Amino acid sequence: MSETNRTIVVTCLEDLFVRKDFDAAKAALHPDFVTHSPGLPSGREAFTDAVRNSPLAGAAAQIQHVVAEDDLVVVHLRVGDTAVVDILRVEDGLLVEHWDVKQPV
Repeated sequence: MSETNRTIVVTCLEDLFVRKDFDAAKAALHPDFVTHSPGLPSGREAFTDAVRNSPLAGAAAQIQHVVAEDDLVVVHLRVGDTAVVDILRVEDGLLVEHWDVKQPV
């Protein structure tokens, strides 16, 4: 199961940060998606709109590391001059919950 969850999360984050295909990313998010990231709103539509309009939206992004176990997937990304670690919980094939930390590189 964690390999499938890994693929779901990686595809969604690549849609959000690499391909900038926000409509495709929405398909992987539960309608009641919850983020625990300060400043980002919960909900599929609100979250993807916030990412689309964030200061990091125009920056080049690359996934550095991925760790998946059970329903959790941890992804380390480089987005412009920022290192980001996202933790996502997957349930029934959709991303349902999110935590992150960011720091300048």
